[in-house]
Amino acid sequence: MNKSNHFSGQLTFAQLIKLIPKSIVARCIEKTASDRYYKKFNTWHHLVTMLFTCYGHCHSLREVVSGMRAFEGRLQGCGIQFFPTRSTFAEANAKRDCSVFEEIFMALKRYWDDVYPDSRLSKKSVYVIDSTTIKLFQAIFKGSGLSKESGRRKGGLKVHMAVQQTQCIPSVIHLSQAASNDVTFTKHLHFPSGSTVIMDGGYRSYTQYNQWTQAKIRWVTRLHPHSYYDIKQKLKLSNKQRSAGIQNDTHIVLGAPYPKIPRVPCRLIKLVSPESGKTFEFITNDLKSTPSYIAELYRKRWSIEILFKRLKQNMPLQYFLGDNQNAIKTQVWCALIADLLLQIVKRQLKRKWAFSNIVSLVRLHLFNYLDLFSFLENPEKSIITTTSQDMQIQLALSG
Repeated sequence: MNKSNHFSGQLTFAQLIKLIPKSIVARCIEKTASDRYYKKFNTWHHLVTMLFTCYGHCHSLREVVSGMRAFEGRLQGCGIQFFPTRSTFAEANAKRDCSVFEEIFMALKRYWDDVYPDSRLSKKSVYVIDSTTIKLFQAIFKGSGLSKESGRRKGGLKVHMAVQQTQCIPSVIHLSQAASNDVTFTKHLHFPSGSTVIMDGGYRSYTQYNQWTQAKIRWVTRLHPHSYYDIKQKLKLSNKQRSAGIQNDTHIVLGAPYPKIPRVPCRLIKLVSPESGKTFEFITNDLKSTPSYIAELYRKRWSIEILFKRLKQNMPLQYFLGDNQNAIKTQVWCALIADLLLQIVKRQLKRKWAFSNIVSLVRLHLFNYLDLFSFLENPEKSIITTTSQDMQIQLALSG
């Protein structure tokens, strides 16, 4: 006999869906006119279907459609009155503009940031920017790099992100072909004065460096191996700095002295890691902080790599439900929404959980009736216990 108090209430899936205010979705639908040509399979139905795909780790249209049909009675509690066929679902993925799901994601993030503000965030926040590539067919998204010996090339979708270092949810997202240069992402970025931007050497734009300096935004990046610069001043290093691995600290002017090409006054710091013995060269417009502090700032870039790893491991981004750009972008945006909802759940919990464990438990109990937050706060209480009398009854029946 089940003695647990957790296994009652609403479906886990329904509790996650209720974290999305319908008023936000309605405003996004009105802004993008995403329901103009749809009578039954509207944007809300489409969003819930895609979230079912993400949390259920479905790999094909057939899995999604048949899986939702199997739970038809329970899904009606999520506001679903229409269950699409494979052709209807595929057509919506291909033709409904993915921008509506982008709008929903950004609106949800703003809404929950207001409900659960992070006291660690400030105007002088540290932002990390980077990109990750999802490999696809060359015919869908143009890939980057050289062709293989067979002459074949892989395509890919590049996901650019800017993340506040103290958060685990991206603040700015842009999707492009893998062949596009990372620098193109910087035109979508608008950081407040006093903030810090950390990036790798792929975001080399001397014009952008100067614009950030004029806006009083500190930036830290790696020196590109083919960069030209002139040394203006070599700074003295203390014994403590040398023992920390600092080899050089110099003021330089970055860029070749050609007419009409901007040059960047900045600082070059050379570091040899005491742990690995690897050499790193950092450039920054911060001329006051210690070299060790600049090196420590750059280490914060690892936080975005953890975010990329989390998304790729826990969301279905290896198999796509469509073979066109809009369908793939739709699935990526909905995977980000699914990740955001789980981050909201994690943010409300007092108990510390690994994100992968939350994903696994949600997938396991997706269509069970339980109090999700109570269950995650103390899952040990949900162990099914059997009294000795119940055990005797079971033994008698089995005999």
